[in-house]
Amino acid sequence: MRGVLAAAAVALIISLLGTPIAIRILVRQGYGQLIRDDGPTTHQTKRGTPTMGGSVIIIAVLAGYLAAHLVLRDKSPTAPALQVLFLMAGLGLVGFLDDYIKVSKQRSLGLRSKAKLAGQSVVALAFALMALNFEDYRGFSPASKEISFIRDTGFQLGAVGFVIFAYVMIAATSNGVNLTDGLDGLATGAAGMVCAAYVLIGVWQAGNTCVPNPVVPQPQCYDTPNALDLAIVAAAVMGACFGFLWWNAAPAKIFMGDTGSLALGGVIAGLAITTRTELLLVLLGGLFVLITISVIVQVGFFKLTRRRVFRMAPLQHHFELVGWHEVTIVIRFWIIAGLFVAAGLGVFYAEWVSAA
Repeated sequence: MRGVLAAAAVALIISLLGTPIAIRILVRQGYGQLIRDDGPTTHQTKRGTPTMGGSVIIIAVLAGYLAAHLVLRDKSPTAPALQVLFLMAGLGLVGFLDDYIKVSKQRSLGLRSKAKLAGQSVVALAFALMALNFEDYRGFSPASKEISFIRDTGFQLGAVGFVIFAYVMIAATSNGVNLTDGLDGLATGAAGMVCAAYVLIGVWQAGNTCVPNPVVPQPQCYDTPNALDLAIVAAAVMGACFGFLWWNAAPAKIFMGDTGSLALGGVIAGLAITTRTELLLVLLGGLFVLITISVIVQVGFFKLTRRRVFRMAPLQHHFELVGWHEVTIVIRFWIIAGLFVAAGLGVFYAEWVSAA
């Protein structure tokens, strides 16, 4: 637990104190957010707000993880945790390039869609391939070839099937967080809640491990390799998110940009894959799922009927056009995100109890 607390504390402090420094640097460079003309008119006041703040989150997470292992001198970084951090940093780099092109060339389009997709694909596929290797002393790799819910379900995907499944999952989660990042603090707060859940999941799995000498019955114990180190990663992300949220809450002094949203989506998907809770993520990240579905429904319905279901998609912008204040939407969506996280943790614990 010392490592978990150290990771969260260091990431929180670096994000909280480092973000205003980043704001001054970005303002000096003129790296301000561009606002789409077809969005809610109230967003025009946000034009010029510094973006690419997700880089602070990434730096804070890496520093928090490093600090945790300086505290835990007898514990070395593990393959699953390093691979999840690679996924976060890799997708963050793709997002950074997208943000940089937008602000440097003063256009709403950053990386071309094919280039952005290629970058995301390379990082996601590299993670998936690495996750099937680097076995521990039991022969367990960071990721399983079986589809998992709260633990492996027994449904085998095979190596190729897993790589495809992991790619789709990473792309869906990173784009889901990206779509949610439309109001001040919304995605940051929701992502922090999901990562808080993964802190609890990682700690619980580590305390109920099947090896080396299980203290709980086989149906209840977990085979997750290095679950405590994954909890340290989740704690660092949680701390970084909440530190950044101090400056990202309405009225936002800085935006995370694609740098942050893609990185956060990637780390959440990576944690789900390596903790063997892939399908549980649909519940834990229920807010991201709802917002993504709203876009799919809007686009699909419009193509079929030339009519719209919502005034605007993603869903949070529909409520803006209905007349809800931005802060009201964010708080209510945070409540929804919290309820989904609570439901996911409840299901996680109920499965453990029922296994008895």
